[in-house]
Amino acid sequence: EKTVRYWMHKLGLKGIRCNKRKYSSYKGTIGKIAPNLIHRDFFAALPNTKWYTDITEFHLNNEKLYLSPILDGCGGDIVSYTIS
Repeated sequence: EKTVRYWMHKLGLKGIRCNKRKYSSYKGTIGKIAPNLIHRDFFAALPNTKWYTDITEFHLNNEKLYLSPILDGCGGDIVSYTIS
């Protein structure tokens, strides 16, 4: 590494830096905002009274994979999921 750095400095070469932009999912006021019915109270006393979902993005073999599970608020069990 020191030899490479030495020769790059001697020849006036500089490495390429990629300035990656920080990810932001905010796109302004597009679409409809759903009402907040949960108010961060994720516990449910009875099964099937509160269900939650989220989308997680994975990078696998240079492709994007999306996982969207549906969780039950009573025990945190996975009711269903979708992979696309």
